[in-house]
Amino acid sequence: MAKTVQYTSRSPYFNTPKVDGYLEIMTDRSIPKYRSDRRFKITVKYQYRPDLLAYDLYDDAQLWWVFAQRNPNTIEDPIYDFTVGKTIYIPTLDTLKKALGF
Repeated sequence: MAKTVQYTSRSPYFNTPKVDGYLEIMTDRSIPKYRSDRRFKITVKYQYRPDLLAYDLYDDAQLWWVFAQRNPNTIEDPIYDFTVGKTIYIPTLDTLKKALGF
């Protein structure tokens, strides 16, 4: 018997439908743009490691994917496009709580 997996509101797969226990094509989760978002230039410490930046900012490495969702014109691949010198917008924790419902 297949186990049904329920993804948390912090997961990028939270809104993705499941059929017969398998995920369908991923449904992107929108991260709204706010004036409170700050610009951040990726440093060597965070190259290819959005999980480390998410942990340092939000105390939750599982939120690594929000940077790609918030910066779709800058980050296509959430890992390999996370490179030194690239400037991205970073949402506040309050923005994420509202948008993701946690």
